[in-house]
Amino acid sequence: MKQGQASIAFQNPVHVVGMASVAGKKEGEGPLGHTFTEVDEDPMLGKDNWEAAESELQRRAGELAMKDAGVEKERIRYLFAGDLLGQLIATSFGVMSFNIPTYGLYGACSTMGEAMSLAAMMVDAGNADHVMAMASSHFASAEKQFRFPLAYGNQRPYSATWTVTGCGCTVLGTAGGYARITGVTPGKIVDLGVKDSMNMGAAMAPAAADTIYRNLEDFHRKPGDYDRIVTGDLGTVGQTLLMELLAEKGVDIGGQHMDCGIEIFDAQKQDTHAGGSGCGCSAVTLCGLILNKLRKREWKRVLFVPTGALLSSTSFNEGQSVPGIAHGVVLEAV
Repeated sequence: MKQGQASIAFQNPVHVVGMASVAGKKEGEGPLGHTFTEVDEDPMLGKDNWEAAESELQRRAGELAMKDAGVEKERIRYLFAGDLLGQLIATSFGVMSFNIPTYGLYGACSTMGEAMSLAAMMVDAGNADHVMAMASSHFASAEKQFRFPLAYGNQRPYSATWTVTGCGCTVLGTAGGYARITGVTPGKIVDLGVKDSMNMGAAMAPAAADTIYRNLEDFHRKPGDYDRIVTGDLGTVGQTLLMELLAEKGVDIGGQHMDCGIEIFDAQKQDTHAGGSGCGCSAVTLCGLILNKLRKREWKRVLFVPTGALLSSTSFNEGQSVPGIAHGVVLEAV
């Protein structure tokens, strides 16, 4: 059912019936390490190159999520998935063996929110009983594509974030499970002209503010109606800007806000500067900390807002700005 300007309220809430999070060594050593389904100490995950390693993250997360849901792959009608690499090669090679009809998505680091939204729409509309949604990133494959080869050893400014090595996967169904999806607020592309590719938080914060504000307006809610409003990977720099942008609209989410990029690493001990980023950042945090908090009913309602910076090496080298996007997913305890 249409809700407000852009949101959707599901007539039949869609349930998260299975989940899995597969993360790398650095992520496993962070504050959320104990919440992940699997941590692999080998950054190559037994493969010959970084891209194949990221595909392996997706394969493992998918297999573990289906096992957790007790659903065989033949019962998964559709798969929505994406990553940060050109032509979505991590996804293409990672999920090929599942033999499930697949929609490849690119929403930059907001991809998990996009995948969850579209998958939930499929289930709510009665087009499928089970749909899978996942997103991944890998520190080394992202550095190779967007920044510098690892051997270059370049210095990073304090506004920079550390791309998470990890994949989060959910299986959505019609009943039971960890939590239910009661609504979504698709994001708009917002561009305030940021051109610093090492400050993704500043580029994404305006889109996050727009989506959060529209969600509150569309559902006629106050920030306090959510136990947590969780952004994807704004980091410490982006978080500050988000608060300022929402304050201009008369909205204060200081008591509810949490950012996956801030939570996933210990910035001081692990030298991650502004925090974590990448499609896998919000995905593994969702499939580790957030859904378990909802399952235990420690949180009753969460607004999950993964954030993405829509740039490529081509657009950056041509002097283009970095637009942002953020997709909102309302999750409630069963």
